[in-house]
Amino acid sequence: MCGICGIVDLNARPLPRPEIEENIVLMQKNLIHRGPDEEGSFIAGPVALGHTRLSIIDLSSGHQPMSNEDGTVWTVFNGEIFNYIELKKELEETGNHLFKTKSDTEVLVHLYEEYGEHMVEMLNGQFAFVIYDEKQKELLLARDHYGICPLFYSTKWQGRLVFASELKAILDLPEFDAQIDLKALKQAFTFWTILSPRSAFRHIKSLPPGCLARIKLGRDQSVKYRRYWHLSFPREGEEDYSRSAADWADEVFETLVKAVKIRLRADVPVGVYLSGGLDSSIIASVVRRLTDTPIETFSLSFAAQSYDETEYQKELAHALNVQYNNIIIRNSDIGKHFPKSIYHGEKPVLRSAPVPMYMLSSLVHKHGYKVVLSGEGADEVFAGYDLFKEDKIRRFWARQPESALRPLLFKRLYPFSPLTLSAAGKMLLSFYKKELLPLNVFGYSHLPTWSNTRPIQNYFSSHTQEILRDYDPVEELKQEIPGEFHFWHPLHKAQYLETRILLSEYLLVSQGERMTMAHSVEGRFPFLDVTVAELASRIPPVYKLKGLTEKYILRKAFGGMLPGIIANRPKRPYGAPNKEAFFDTKNESNVGYWLSKEKISQSGIFDYKKTERLTRKCAANRQIGFRDNAAFLGIVSTQLLCEMFVNKELV
Repeated sequence: MCGICGIVDLNARPLPRPEIEENIVLMQKNLIHRGPDEEGSFIAGPVALGHTRLSIIDLSSGHQPMSNEDGTVWTVFNGEIFNYIELKKELEETGNHLFKTKSDTEVLVHLYEEYGEHMVEMLNGQFAFVIYDEKQKELLLARDHYGICPLFYSTKWQGRLVFASELKAILDLPEFDAQIDLKALKQAFTFWTILSPRSAFRHIKSLPPGCLARIKLGRDQSVKYRRYWHLSFPREGEEDYSRSAADWADEVFETLVKAVKIRLRADVPVGVYLSGGLDSSIIASVVRRLTDTPIETFSLSFAAQSYDETEYQKELAHALNVQYNNIIIRNSDIGKHFPKSIYHGEKPVLRSAPVPMYMLSSLVHKHGYKVVLSGEGADEVFAGYDLFKEDKIRRFWARQPESALRPLLFKRLYPFSPLTLSAAGKMLLSFYKKELLPLNVFGYSHLPTWSNTRPIQNYFSSHTQEILRDYDPVEELKQEIPGEFHFWHPLHKAQYLETRILLSEYLLVSQGERMTMAHSVEGRFPFLDVTVAELASRIPPVYKLKGLTEKYILRKAFGGMLPGIIANRPKRPYGAPNKEAFFDTKNESNVGYWLSKEKISQSGIFDYKKTERLTRKCAANRQIGFRDNAAFLGIVSTQLLCEMFVNKELV
């Protein structure tokens, strides 16, 4: 992965070179962590392109920006095209293209010459790129299927288009008007994250996953957007039940092994994240099967035992005979590094989970690795989350809403929950019963989560609440949902929403790509290979969630490769200490200053009295629920965004 940036005059007028050169250098400086190995730029006519390189493929000659043979097509590219070898062979067989390098970047240039914007439909990878066609005076911006690689852009700076891999490269431009997008905050305090095309800042958009934009320069100036891919499923009742579970498992095995193999393509060593759960264990086991070279794994351990999975990590590392490296996370570490995770993630967050991932990528970097494989995406693709099981139980319960027995199925999900205790049990069941009917409402699977998160908005100041009074994030989300969504099986609807919201906009950003690239490490995600995703979407729901057994088909496909203690483990959600990390006895955070009356008043986003009461409650060293934890972290992270990028204060 790398960092890309650029400045474009939409009227096709030549850019003033000395000034633009300085601006490109400034943008590159803000992206240097993404590409510390090399910098490059191209400035001609109305276009200036910048690049910071993390060299992984073709270390000696993959310099960017890169052009075609006659210099009429230029690109800056962030990411990897994993099937570039096959695509290059096809292009060479046409006899129309001459290659000067062994890089996947050059394949992009020639693919564009051959197929135009339809090139994106041929790519298997994780990417964000911009192509400038000098003859046509056009730009093509594109982002990968799941949005692993970021791409932001704005037309609100000096009448020009500016784009970059990270917001900070745009926000730091001279006189850029940096303002928090309050509608984006309301999204975050509903969905846990901001949904593209919004970003955390007004005037800057995020190109959505699976989308491209064609921008025409000059007198006929225009911008055309197209979604070239989205997760899709067969209509309910038209799923393919003609094949057995064993047949589906065989195809899952074969397809995922290919996805892992193609992601081992690199001219540098590739490491593996090992969490101790099913997904990363499968990836590590497949890598072990595919190569005889030594393998290094990287894991998180927690001083707080309730979050720790070291036992399972070591069990698998021993079984596979791979090198095990881990980093121990203490509460004080989270408070200390939280600002850095916000600086790199550039979004408000409602949990502290990104911080350990930030620290883990530091461990990978210290061991000299630039690439690491991760099991991210398996829960969305193969239905691994409790949310999917909760949805199934609620729909079963809704057939007899007054049943006292049906809701006790939640005991299967949460065996230590107090369902049999009168007060606590009734409270838990009332939470799930709130949105029990009707069944056909949009987002049924996610209603309990959204309803539980929305009250955080009560911490907004009266001014903020007035501005947002008529804005409904769910209605905005509904407008972009594909028409066929309404004809899918309930599990598939839930999978689509979880992928579109939590995976693409939170996990791959705040816990994923932005945390790895903070330390110049590229994360690769075999479960998000487009062929794996499209295969999984065809698998009937009963083989993904069998009864209340999550990822059934994945266990059937790979269970024999894993130790029993791993293969039979129920899903354990990844988490980290939240509010307690900021009030630890060894706390090194400056939370009191960020939430001071002066700073709360300066941002104007939150109500100080309510925020101050919440802070006292969190500091009282007692157990608090999800809502208070989420509100506290949401407020702190938003205040940090204001400090760093609006007030431009070092934190």
